Amino acid sequence: MHDTDSGALKERLRKVRFPRSSNYDPQWLLENAMGPHVLWLAEWLSQGLTLTPGMRVLDLGCGRAASSIFLAREFGVNVCAADHWIGAGENLQRISQAECDATVLPLSVEAHVLPFAEKAFDAIVSLDAYHYFGTDDLYLGYISSFLKPGGWLGIVVPGTLEELSAGPPSHLLPFWEWDFCSFHSPAWWRRHWQHTGLVDVETADAMPEGWRLWLEWNEICGQFGRSDMAHIVRREAEMLRVDAGRTLGFTRVIARRRSSRPDPSPSAGDGRSLPISAHRRNRGFPGARDAESGTRAPDSEVCDLYPRPFHSANPRHRSCSRRRPEN
Repeated sequence: MHDTDSGALKERLRKVRFPRSSNYDPQWLLENAMGPHVLWLAEWLSQGLTLTPGMRVLDLGCGRAASSIFLAREFGVNVCAADHWIGAGENLQRISQAECDATVLPLSVEAHVLPFAEKAFDAIVSLDAYHYFGTDDLYLGYISSFLKPGGWLGIVVPGTLEELSAGPPSHLLPFWEWDFCSFHSPAWWRRHWQHTGLVDVETADAMPEGWRLWLEWNEICGQFGRSDMAHIVRREAEMLRVDAGRTLGFTRVIARRRSSRPDPSPSAGDGRSLPISAHRRNRGFPGARDAESGTRAPDSEVCDLYPRPFHSANPRHRSCSRRRPEN
């Protein structure tokens, strides 16, 4: 990219509502893109919750850790950059280049097998990833166990303005993939979290004109981004043009963990329908009793630096939004 192109692109990406994101190098953003402009999503999310220096934050599904670096730099928080697809070693190089070694720790983990102690984090955020695993009715009980009471849970995901109870509208049928069923409305996400009794939902809304920002970023990625993403972002851009904001956009959901948690666990010995939280107590997690030794890991342990083997029951897909890296 020529200097003139870089300067023009930086101006194009400068958004009044995202002043922090506007300071980042466009080429760095394009090289590390895996979907929509993740710093725009992170900054929008940060406007609805409180992040203060020294807080411990889990960035779940961080991809190439751009959002983790952003949060550490902009808010002075300590971030655990957790991702399934991108290796910790690769992300560590990126983190070191950004001079964030002291505040960002990369881990290779799967969202259903997290090696953390209970109440380890002040905040858990997930950007363009949570819809791949968090629509499960039981997942909120699992992920919220890693939050301190009063801690923040915040996500931004691709979504719909209203629920598509009758299926996708006709104008989107040529573009529709089966896994778009994970796209939901703000009202759906509010109900999905609130009815558990585990959190208090403070915000569930759609980004104003979010589809335009999504489209603009895809057009930029198609013109200036990596060649392995070009065909995907161009098709996605065409879908967004056709839809023109009638259906698709970004959904933000922000909640705080309640101080007390209901215990829905079945009686001892009944393993037929254990919730995730109950399964977790028998899998040797930090902070839980080890089934073999009978010893308990200290509650002060924040995370296991040697992630355990995992098996994904719900792998992310290659289509709309987050893109799986090519081998």
